[in-house]
Amino acid sequence: MPLPSILAPSILASDHANLAAGVKFAASLGLTWVHIDIMDGHFAPNLTFGPQTVAALRKNSALFFDVHLMLDEPQRYIEAFARAGASQISIHLEPAYDHAATLARIRALGCRCGLVLNPATPAAAARPLLDQVDLVLVMTVQPGFGGQSFRRDMLPKIAEIDRERTARGLGFRLEVDGGIDLATGPECRAAGADTFVVGTAFYGAPDPAAVARAAAAW
Repeated sequence: MPLPSILAPSILASDHANLAAGVKFAASLGLTWVHIDIMDGHFAPNLTFGPQTVAALRKNSALFFDVHLMLDEPQRYIEAFARAGASQISIHLEPAYDHAATLARIRALGCRCGLVLNPATPAAAARPLLDQVDLVLVMTVQPGFGGQSFRRDMLPKIAEIDRERTARGLGFRLEVDGGIDLATGPECRAAGADTFVVGTAFYGAPDPAAVARAAAAW
């Protein structure tokens, strides 16, 4: 049975002068997750938020904070984001560090853990770690900035990870991020995704509530 669809609005696309309002707005529509992109200006060519931002948002929200670390050395910051109130911390496969130990540390700190693959990283690279994660995130754009076009050449990768999940009887969620909207979300769902990070197409939509309703049916 496919897992129920989850929409995770990306606050990177919300009003940075009032991030708390963006989180509250997602909750007002009955959504349960928000996605928080953390970039260091090295691994991804942008600077975004830090643990203090997560902690400030956590004070006024009970939503599931899906924290995505786009960092050269994510293992150095796990404790800070866990203390700040992350519900789940996802780390990239591409930098050289002990991925398995970092995932175990995230779980030991009481958070769910995720593994992220950039577009150039093959699905097979994640295979040894799939039984250690709660989520696999397939980037459908190159990380860095919102508003990029969806890469349909990532659909086979999503499908490959979904087949591996089914074959091994694993229960991790399969998330997509980058150019996800009312057209591309269903394509990703058909390929096996069940968790959808939506930024511009949610916060910039004329009717975000309609996006939330549509996503629930993906």
